[in-house]
Amino acid sequence: MTDDNLWKYTLQAEDNNKKYLDILKRKFHFSNKLLQSLKQGEKVWVNGQFTYLTSRGQSGDILSINLHPPELTNLEAHALPLEVIYEDNYLLAVNKPAGQVVHPNPSYPEKTLGNAVAHYWQTRGEAHIFRPIHRIDRNTSGVIIIAKNKYCHQQLARQLEKGLIKKYYLGFSSGLMTETSGELNGAIGLAPGSFIKRQVQADGLPALTRFRVLRQYHQAALVEFVLSSGRTHQIRVHCQNFGHPLLGDDLYGGDTSLINRQALHSCRYELKHPLTGRQLKLQARLPRDLIALGKILLAYS
Repeated sequence: MTDDNLWKYTLQAEDNNKKYLDILKRKFHFSNKLLQSLKQGEKVWVNGQFTYLTSRGQSGDILSINLHPPELTNLEAHALPLEVIYEDNYLLAVNKPAGQVVHPNPSYPEKTLGNAVAHYWQTRGEAHIFRPIHRIDRNTSGVIIIAKNKYCHQQLARQLEKGLIKKYYLGFSSGLMTETSGELNGAIGLAPGSFIKRQVQADGLPALTRFRVLRQYHQAALVEFVLSSGRTHQIRVHCQNFGHPLLGDDLYGGDTSLINRQALHSCRYELKHPLTGRQLKLQARLPRDLIALGKILLAYS
């Protein structure tokens, strides 16, 4: 096993006589589920020797954990285009095209992003469970981040829950935006009688979207959105409620004459690498249909 597969930590003075279990849980936020999985098989070593998580450590001990135990891919491999924007031994980030769902479901059982990733790993001789840390709508394009092991998935999910991951979107909204920046702050819940459509409502889940107009066209605007929460359809719902639905978004009242999907792209995610702590900026280029839409709007202006 190479060092690339191992998480390592040198115990400090404050770790003296503490259980490795407690150090991992309190200092590094290992989840109970992940710690339980580490008890199965020889996955934890101290100074190169197998140990138990309930053993107690001393300053200077080198605690090593196997983050990549053998596992089988959980999805069928489908040979589909895949645009990789970042990859290392722990993370994979891709630019998802519009029209593709992230994970198989009863309505879309195949040709999903997960199937494409499974094929990509297969061609590289790798096998991982498909663990996206977030999802975006089928007709929204852009950044999707996939963790290659349980630890990275858990750590990134924690960052997401704590609001430590910055999520940037670009979208084309309809109408003349009189405010060049601001906040769209409205709780979101299911619309009555629907399992899909959402709306702003008092008893919904809190949601905050910050926006900044990058370019104003004749009757549309290119807008940067920054999410402080991650509710289903959040940007789409907030734009409709603001009176400026996204172009192409027929579910929320957007004009479909210039584009036949919501004009929304997940352009950048900023986060800390779950292993090294290094700040990452994962950017996905704008797709051709949105570039073409911008040119059309410019010609009309």
